[in-house]
Amino acid sequence: MSETFSLVRQLDNIEAAQWNALAGDHPLVSHEFLLALDQAGCAIADRGWAPHYLLMHRKGVLAGAAPLYLKSHSRGEYVFDAAWARAFEQQGLAYYPKLLGAIPFTPVPGPRLLAGDHADRVRLALHLIDLTRQNGLSSLHILFPAPADRAALREAGFMFRESVQFHWFNRGYASFDDFLGSLNQQKRKKIKQDKKKVIQAGVHFRWLQGAQIDDGALSFFFECYGRTYLEHGNAPYLNYDFFARLRRSMAGNLVLIVAEQHGAPVAAALSVRGPHALYGRYWGSTRFIPGLHFETCYLQAIEFCIDQGIAVFEGGAQGEHKLSRGMVPVKTCSAHWVGDSRYAQAIAEFLERETRAVDHYVDELNEHSPFRHAAREDSPPQ
Repeated sequence: MSETFSLVRQLDNIEAAQWNALAGDHPLVSHEFLLALDQAGCAIADRGWAPHYLLMHRKGVLAGAAPLYLKSHSRGEYVFDAAWARAFEQQGLAYYPKLLGAIPFTPVPGPRLLAGDHADRVRLALHLIDLTRQNGLSSLHILFPAPADRAALREAGFMFRESVQFHWFNRGYASFDDFLGSLNQQKRKKIKQDKKKVIQAGVHFRWLQGAQIDDGALSFFFECYGRTYLEHGNAPYLNYDFFARLRRSMAGNLVLIVAEQHGAPVAAALSVRGPHALYGRYWGSTRFIPGLHFETCYLQAIEFCIDQGIAVFEGGAQGEHKLSRGMVPVKTCSAHWVGDSRYAQAIAEFLERETRAVDHYVDELNEHSPFRHAAREDSPPQ
């Protein structure tokens, strides 16, 4: 069968139902999520994220797609390639612009080659390489691809880079106390101590979903979110308009956990909910209270998942501290294609060494599992 490929710069020129039929049920790859990033001005050319959407049609029907961005920097990616960029620049070569297949500011694994079968995913991957070559770009990077994408990208000749995140898995817990009972004594005691500090500080929590997230709750959350960035000397990646658009178009996917001290809000964490997973994304507070961060971002989210029967909580990138909160290390990856064969070989050798180091790191983490020995037997496969 013959396919035709095209690039579209505006996502609102693509029918949402057709895009979502290919993206599946992952909310962070949905037409609505990507459109909010675009229309709110968060992921646009002026900010170094020039959006391009690759479309593959067969007999007039959309058979494949991929979200792409022409990047003039590497910020907001959570896969760090500054050393690669410096190596190019030291030789007088341009690393930027580069082509990126990713969800902006979102280190969450999910579909990146949107298609119905392996063969079409391979077609998309190969066409992306052709696109990179034809436009004289240094490289192509696919961040946090789903397992089905990885197989297609490997067949197309991409190099892989491993990384580690921490996820919580619901093993059929009947209650939060049931979950605590699966932890070893040291971790169970630490969580109870942290919870006690928060309770003694007069903090209580509310879980808000969908229409329960009103203007006041959203405004307070955004104040907290902005503080988190400003405390580190950076402006936030996302603006209020983005979150307001999500509330309008994806209200059913939003979960806002609000911490209140003596009835006044002091912290908030916003997550995105899919059919089987809760994706912890954004957090902030207006004051420091011992244990508040861990309780709001992680333990309340875990309790929510148990209450709602959600299978997985993905707590975001990095953070060994998550291990002691009942999360376990999970390998994620990114896929890379580099046009210059000399640099491709050097990067391949680097990745081989780095992969061994990551494997060793994961083995060390697993030796310090927070779970009792009997509970480790059903740990998720790597």
